[in-house]
Amino acid sequence: MKSLKKIGLLALSLTFLGCDSLVDLTPESVISVNSFWKTEEDAQGGLVGMYNQFRDFASDDLILLGEARSETLGNGLANASFRIKYFENSLSENDADLNWQQMYRVVNYANLVIKYVPDISFNNEDSKQSVLAQAYCMRAYMYFVMARTWGDLPLITEPVEGYDAETTFKARTSAAEIFQFIKSDIQKANDLFPNNKFSAKRDFWSMPAANMLKADVYLWTAKRLNGGTADLNEALKALNEAEQSDVALLDNFANVFAYNNKGNKEVIMVAHFADLEVGDNYFDDMYIRASEMTPNMGQQAFDIIGAGGGNNYWAPTATLRNQFTSDDQRRNVSFLELYATQNGVRNYVTSVVLKGKGFVVGGARKFLDDVIIYRYADLILMKAEIKNALGQDPTEEINRVRRRAYGNAFAQHQFVNGTKAENDEAILKERLLEFAFEGKRWWDLVRFGKAFEKVPSLKGRQNDQYLLLWPIPLQTLSLNSKLVQNPGYR
Repeated sequence: MKSLKKIGLLALSLTFLGCDSLVDLTPESVISVNSFWKTEEDAQGGLVGMYNQFRDFASDDLILLGEARSETLGNGLANASFRIKYFENSLSENDADLNWQQMYRVVNYANLVIKYVPDISFNNEDSKQSVLAQAYCMRAYMYFVMARTWGDLPLITEPVEGYDAETTFKARTSAAEIFQFIKSDIQKANDLFPNNKFSAKRDFWSMPAANMLKADVYLWTAKRLNGGTADLNEALKALNEAEQSDVALLDNFANVFAYNNKGNKEVIMVAHFADLEVGDNYFDDMYIRASEMTPNMGQQAFDIIGAGGGNNYWAPTATLRNQFTSDDQRRNVSFLELYATQNGVRNYVTSVVLKGKGFVVGGARKFLDDVIIYRYADLILMKAEIKNALGQDPTEEINRVRRRAYGNAFAQHQFVNGTKAENDEAILKERLLEFAFEGKRWWDLVRFGKAFEKVPSLKGRQNDQYLLLWPIPLQTLSLNSKLVQNPGYR
């Protein structure tokens, strides 16, 4: 009980964070030094705190950063005027909406683990190494998210434990240096992980997940930071190593997202959500309330929707929906178009996302699906992308994914190797169909260099390359005179 109280106090001290510093962290972690970080149980408790903060990030920030500015989502039935800036790519420093506070909170937990766990005695050395590896991996992932979003970043490698203006208020480190740091952390994690196995729910960083992250990072630097062939080969090597773990492409696409099938073999890394632990995640903004359903939508729609819930703030766009053919099994798993028939005329009303529809208890729907960070289909399509970039044939990988998607209709959709540009187009589209609403599309578009071509609100704005980055909110800038706004937003 004493340890549980200490864990709670640690969480409390790191949750009620002020805004007197660059990352909105306050030096309220005296308890962490004086009475925490003493035992193996403390270390595990600190790790749980890190994952709780990670879950808070995945609950909303991931979809905003990774997909909201792409072509997949638009306005639903509910009033969502506050989200138009994403769809129109009209963010400004006065209306950036999202800052890096939650991401640096996760980093701070990781920094605490990295600082204190080496001096703690464990009953099993493998357990100690795994805890440290997970912290390095988490820190690398969060910096990867932030570097793709803001570019240059303050590099915080020590926990915030006391007020020191020199170390608390930091200038931004170049994105190139941030990526070197990310790669270093991933290497440290891989050196520490004792085996190539997953946790029971696949919700903790593991060696396979670290290798997925490594591939993701090196693929990004290969294409965006002139890493070239060397980085492509490093990414491919990491994918091959991840593939040696207990992973598989499920036969049925729907089973990947079934609430009662969490932690299945296609999953490599998730942010875990569970009833009585946390509130709904972002999928609750993509469904529909029962009160918004009307009888003229038809019984089939009611049967699929079941108990309504959440809000229809976000709706899949026609641009996305029209990419799916009727024989693509991913279509009916990913979203549902709702039509109302009146006087014999069928009119489109809205669409709802089905991938994360959660479960129903007591007549109420709870949106507590795990948020998938990496899954095996991602590995396969990343491998296709890398092979194509290296001048190799990606046919095998693309057709593995299509064979599941189209089933008996696969023959009509079989991929045939073409030019490098044609193959890239096919891979990018396959990723759209496979990973819609999983927080990947925006970064896919940027990595492929296609954001200004594919996103309606960006067409004709190729000269405004600054739009690929997010502005730093004015409030964040006002807290630290060493910070400089991203070009184009000044």
